[in-house]
Amino acid sequence: MSIQVSRLTDPTVRAFVTAVNSHDQAAFRAAVTPDVTMSDDGTDRDVTEWTDREIFSSNGHMDVENESDGGHVLIVTYRNDTWGEMRTKWRFTIDDGKISRFETGQA
Repeated sequence: MSIQVSRLTDPTVRAFVTAVNSHDQAAFRAAVTPDVTMSDDGTDRDVTEWTDREIFSSNGHMDVENESDGGHVLIVTYRNDTWGEMRTKWRFTIDDGKISRFETGQA
């Protein structure tokens, strides 16, 4: 059973998930620092290229199953048009109310 996005503990993570699920690139940029970094399965990636490919152009969607560490770690059923559906773990680093790094990979 998923957790409603509106019930996620951390407001910054909530804004990130909302932006992803609504495919709102402006809201996504507002939720992250200008120099945000990320990794996918342990490999650092270019955030702009990765999010365009894995989220925005492929209809990415996060169904949150669980949250921990004050809402900074999520277990998510993630799906997009490219890869289908998979269980993933997301870890967020928050600085001054914005996400400065996120890490994702298979859970």
